[in-house]
Amino acid sequence: MRRQFPAFIAFLAGFVMVFAFFVPKKGIVDFSQRLLTWVIIVGGFTLLLGIVNITRANLDAIKNKEKGWGYKVILLFFLFVMAVSAIIWGTQENTPYDYLFHNIQKPMMSTMFSILAFFIASAAYRAFRARTKEATLLLITSVVVMMGRTPLGLFIWKKLPPLTDWIMAYPNMAVQRGILIGAALGAAAMSLRILLGIERTYMGKG
Repeated sequence: MRRQFPAFIAFLAGFVMVFAFFVPKKGIVDFSQRLLTWVIIVGGFTLLLGIVNITRANLDAIKNKEKGWGYKVILLFFLFVMAVSAIIWGTQENTPYDYLFHNIQKPMMSTMFSILAFFIASAAYRAFRARTKEATLLLITSVVVMMGRTPLGLFIWKKLPPLTDWIMAYPNMAVQRGILIGAALGAAAMSLRILLGIERTYMGKG
């Protein structure tokens, strides 16, 4: 019963959402919107649960003095400082939360993304090695696109920016649509498995 009842709730909620999409009657649509509101409420509680789990996991690491435990102390300290400042003074301009966000969190985010740029460049170097015909085509296309987005590309060849735009508008868009169609089919298949009770990993183990 512990597993059948959640599966029935998932089936019922999913069926209502699908039925409201195909039969947009006012009462059914209102009920589906009410369900979406409950999803937002439950999502808020899961956010709180995530904070509790982060706190517990980091406290265990600090207690056991694992490698890098000092960084975990800083993480927990600023986690609660940001939360308390937002609760007491709000998140508007000229508040302690606003000051901390713009002077601590935003610079750290910029630093993280700037470091990620080097990892992306490293991954691109490994991926674009011309070992096969497909890799060679990918390498040539990426060079054309990157050069076409810079003033140097326009200086080298005036038709390079229009060629870049054509690549982004047609071959690239065709690939993106193929990926989106595949992802949509995968999501539909997974949703159907959840509705029919075949997929139950969301209930956890046991």
